[in-house]
Amino acid sequence: MGLTDFRFSAAWARVLPSGMGRPNQQGLDFYDRLVDACLKRDLRPWLTLYHWDLPSALQARGGWASRDVVGWFADYADLMARHFGDRVAHWMVLNEPMVFVGAGHLLGVHAPGRRHLGAFLAAAHHATLAQAEGGRALRAALPAAARIGTTFSCAYLTPHRPDSTRDAAATRRADAVLNRFFVEPTLGLGYPTEEMPALRWLLARYQQPGDEARLAFDFDFWGIQNYTREVVRFSPWLPLQWAALVPARQRGVFCTDMDWEVYPESIYQMLKQFSAYKNAPPLVITESGAAFPDVCQGGRVADPARRAYLEAAIGQVLRAQRAGVDVRGYFAWSLTDNFEWAAGYAPRFGLVHVDYETQQRTLKDSGRWYGQFLRGPA
Repeated sequence: MGLTDFRFSAAWARVLPSGMGRPNQQGLDFYDRLVDACLKRDLRPWLTLYHWDLPSALQARGGWASRDVVGWFADYADLMARHFGDRVAHWMVLNEPMVFVGAGHLLGVHAPGRRHLGAFLAAAHHATLAQAEGGRALRAALPAAARIGTTFSCAYLTPHRPDSTRDAAATRRADAVLNRFFVEPTLGLGYPTEEMPALRWLLARYQQPGDEARLAFDFDFWGIQNYTREVVRFSPWLPLQWAALVPARQRGVFCTDMDWEVYPESIYQMLKQFSAYKNAPPLVITESGAAFPDVCQGGRVADPARRAYLEAAIGQVLRAQRAGVDVRGYFAWSLTDNFEWAAGYAPRFGLVHVDYETQQRTLKDSGRWYGQFLRGPA
């Protein structure tokens, strides 16, 4: 396919089944084989330390809602850096913290399935601390040439009624939570609470002296992960944020199997927004893709909608580059069809189709186009 880089995640529980203490040698061996296989094929490995799989032993001790998780995570980061730092040059600390914190502790749709504002706020603060402390642990243990980043989920937000001041204010509040919450502390700006003063008071319950300084870390790059835009309206039923998202299906727009609007321009808008911060590091699109129904017939998967999405999305990255944004790469999500958390195996994002019964892999038409694009003109 002409790939030059391969992003993957390590499972904390595979390396440290108890979350701490003595590592599992078989787990380390698994990732040794993966990293070495990448290097053998001239693929640069990009390793994400945490993609939502907390060891159950740590969840039993409070998980992300416990302040102890910050130290547990830093120790895990140190172990991984010392073991793989001689071969892995690109590192990411967390994958989309707002998703595993929000969906897991406020909405209850991801592990650990909680719906509690206090648990959400505690987990959010501890994840922000761990984001920085994990970066510092990597920096201390890795060679100087290693590049350390972290990734953020984001969505371009627009008001439901452009002429409504209440919808506009709701959009700003949603932006503070969905797009800015984990970003601005890394720059030393603290949490974006100016739109929601009550949030500052609520978060203060979980903060200790010196925490705000500890939230900052000078990342070498930010991973931007964008799939769609969201339309926001004022809602009197959601205290604190006073905002709700208008589902894409209700708006009658073209959607993926995840019920996300197909809106590639969102990538351009988010690259512009993140690059506008003073002292923002270079950006990399570390996830971008679309889930559509696939049928494998005669050894072929025709998926024109996915190809069109990828072509448009990459075009928006080029547009951002031409507008002066320092964006240095694009990772398609995902190489193969995969397990999509609460959605299971039904949504298919892959460039490669997987028959889950036989494990047969088939390169989709979108994957063929992607490979041709990477290789360039013959």
